[in-house]
Amino acid sequence: MLPIGDQNPTRTTPVVNYLLLALNLVAFVWEWLLIAGGGEAWVVPGYGLVPTRFVADPLGEAFTLFTSMFMHGGWGHLGGNLLYLYIFGDNVEDALGHFKYLVFYLAAGVAAGFLQIAMGPSSTIPMVGASGAIAGTLGAYIVLYPKAPITLLNPVPLLWLFLGFLIVLPAWLVIGMWFVWQLLGGVGQLGMEAEGGVAFFAHVGGFVAGALLVKKLAVRRAEHGQWSHWRPPSRRAGAYPSRGSWP
Repeated sequence: MLPIGDQNPTRTTPVVNYLLLALNLVAFVWEWLLIAGGGEAWVVPGYGLVPTRFVADPLGEAFTLFTSMFMHGGWGHLGGNLLYLYIFGDNVEDALGHFKYLVFYLAAGVAAGFLQIAMGPSSTIPMVGASGAIAGTLGAYIVLYPKAPITLLNPVPLLWLFLGFLIVLPAWLVIGMWFVWQLLGGVGQLGMEAEGGVAFFAHVGGFVAGALLVKKLAVRRAEHGQWSHWRPPSRRAGAYPSRGSWP
């Protein structure tokens, strides 16, 4: 199921989240242009996070913990990450404040990288993507707003007749299912030789780091009255999704 929005308004403008969205897009376009110009042999291998290289020279390779989280493997990879960051990041920034949110995002991305390295220190495959840092925002969101309504696309056409094209579920269920899928995917890769694909343990590491860090950093918790008890919104026209401002 693909989330397309939440019904959890913010009281501040998420300037840092917008900046992160823009940086990820610009970095990918730059990466794509460099590769198209003949840099395939050095762009991703040089700036992606390579576990075996990091283990051999952690100080020299420390920069790749940060450069890798602004690189992506393709437009689909980028688009999925930006969608999740757009939906969930603004509310986490609202709870943390702008500067703390930036520190939080980067810290979650670093934690994601460390766990992926720990689970496969001999891997020579470069890891790229903002998924670990964005997983941190999901971990924070489920702690702060577990009952916020999330609007998803109904993936089963036959059920459109009964449930409609859109489904609304609480954040704890949507994000919880996502986390279980990442955990199972990571466990399924244990003992297998790395051949690329999804860095499941990076997602797990980012998520857990985000859930733990947000308890220490949050300025605003889920004190908003209309979100204290989740219930599906009205199915009247215009009910899906709402991202308005607080009055």
